[in-house]
Amino acid sequence: MDSADFNILEYLANIVDVLLVWYVIYKLIAIIRGTKAVQLLKGIFVILIVKFASDFFGFNTLSWIMQQALTWGFLAIIIIFQPELRRALEQLGRGRLFARTGYQEEDDEDKMIEAITKATDYMAKRRIGALISIERETGLSDYIETGIQLNSKVSAELLINIFIPNTPLHDGAVILQRNTVAAAACYLPLSESPFISKELGTRHRAALGVSEVTDSITVVVSEETGNVSLTKNGELYRDLSQPTLRELLANELGSQAKMRQDFSAVWNWRGKKNG
Repeated sequence: MDSADFNILEYLANIVDVLLVWYVIYKLIAIIRGTKAVQLLKGIFVILIVKFASDFFGFNTLSWIMQQALTWGFLAIIIIFQPELRRALEQLGRGRLFARTGYQEEDDEDKMIEAITKATDYMAKRRIGALISIERETGLSDYIETGIQLNSKVSAELLINIFIPNTPLHDGAVILQRNTVAAAACYLPLSESPFISKELGTRHRAALGVSEVTDSITVVVSEETGNVSLTKNGELYRDLSQPTLRELLANELGSQAKMRQDFSAVWNWRGKKNG
């Protein structure tokens, strides 16, 4: 092997090395995204920026303080990010760290979609308020921990019974995780957007709030009107019929939809949004 061939192999190895590192970083970010660790990570970046700025401008005392913070930062990271590190190690042990998360087999997805549409149709007709959030790539573990963990197979009957008024679990949100009802009576962050209609209550604000900080899809049944709504990426789609809701969920959660080449077809339902 001559020198030119060796240089080419070394160049390709460096490219693969960089790609692998970026992929690992991406998966780690996917694990902590939507959790409290994101805010802590922003704090670390602030410390780094202050350290570089203090070095540049010659602020020796401030630079020394930031240096101490970075010196002991490794230990602090282990303590602060303990839940996320534990979750990452668990996923690595199960072989899930490098697999796509948040998607089930097609049959399970169809069953979950059918359970949600059937349950929301039943509750909408009887004006039973409901809030159902579906985890996708972004972890919702922080919010699951605020509720009562169930880890039960999702079904329309279970969802309906959870939201029956005056029962222990009817307040708060149900979070679905990998085709299971992970927890009920969960607290979701409320949206602070000033553009939300005054006629919308806490459930809709919570649905919008969680959609602003995660990639989850949340279905809301209004207790006052019986209307069904859906939130995604900080947007609210109101007054959905059962067929329309099923179509939206299938487009967003179905395995076959993820493999379509024409992504514009997935977003055709935007035109069906009601004001």
